[in-house]
Amino acid sequence: MRFFHIHDEHFIELAQLPTDRPAEGFLWISYARKEFDQQYLELQLALQRWDCGQLVDLHIADLLNPQLASNFDYTSWYDLMIFQRLAAQPAGEEPAPDDVKANLAAAETALKNIDTSPLGFAVFDHVLITIHPDACSVREFFADKLGQLTEGRDLRGSSRLPSSPAELMLRMVNHLVDNFLELRRQLSRHLGNLQRALMDGHTHFDNWPLLLTSRDALHRLEEISEDQRSAVQEWIDSLDEWPASDNAKVQRERELLRVRSRDVLEHIERVLTHVRRLESSSEAAVQMHFSALGHRTNAIMRTLTVLTAIFLPLNLITGIFGMNFDGLPLIHKATGVWFALGLMLVVGLSLGLFFWRKRYLSSRH
Repeated sequence: MRFFHIHDEHFIELAQLPTDRPAEGFLWISYARKEFDQQYLELQLALQRWDCGQLVDLHIADLLNPQLASNFDYTSWYDLMIFQRLAAQPAGEEPAPDDVKANLAAAETALKNIDTSPLGFAVFDHVLITIHPDACSVREFFADKLGQLTEGRDLRGSSRLPSSPAELMLRMVNHLVDNFLELRRQLSRHLGNLQRALMDGHTHFDNWPLLLTSRDALHRLEEISEDQRSAVQEWIDSLDEWPASDNAKVQRERELLRVRSRDVLEHIERVLTHVRRLESSSEAAVQMHFSALGHRTNAIMRTLTVLTAIFLPLNLITGIFGMNFDGLPLIHKATGVWFALGLMLVVGLSLGLFFWRKRYLSSRH
């Protein structure tokens, strides 16, 4: 667990929960899920001391649930956002471009390493509570980033500290969505390798379990993105229901929250669109694979049929001259065998030329 006080240009880490809520700025209170399960009663007492209102029991159960999908809920004193992160563990070194087996192995590793875990956000007016999965790097990333902003060492991205718990929550959510970009590139690359192996006519593709795993992963990511979109859209709708304020600074901050929320929603839409495009591409690759397989089968059957059609007259000729009758012509002459062979050669070449001109034996159709 880690506790922070954010005020203007000051970002201070606290050793423990303060007895009184600071008069300026807001508190960021972060727990790992197991830590929150053991110490949420202490947090409830602190919230009561700070006159923030306690967490609802059902929301505590949601924050402790490691399998809960992304969703949004609210009360009159705080908002609850459950947001599933999208991340992948490093898949190791990239294989050589022409190493098909290594590429497929890397694809399988990337699909198995997809990690989806929910992060919980309870957004009060002056307190942000975040519940992280175990070994989650989001908290450390933002703690370091906000510390660098305080020291003026980070000139990328946001150039100021968040002014409210809602803004910090949106920054974290945006970071979670942007983390999908790396996973999206990995999936695109590995699914491309899988599709190339699927369409390779010189090899026999038999890695159907990997293909099914990739399709299941894409379906799962699509569901996660749809849940994320619904949660952020509900959050945006709730912003419009906040009480109006005559303070120009408060109005500006709320407008910035709406802008940042719409930006997060647009990022999720792009993620969802790309996942659906990958799904469509995978389905098309499977259909093209079976179409190409049927085309090759038809070509093989056509060739066998042509060869059969060529050898049928030859079999007829050999059958005629093989009958046990003394009155057959040429069977008692020394030149008979050469005449029969010549006739068979002429018939075979004529039929072969005929089928070639009809393009039944051509490699291009």
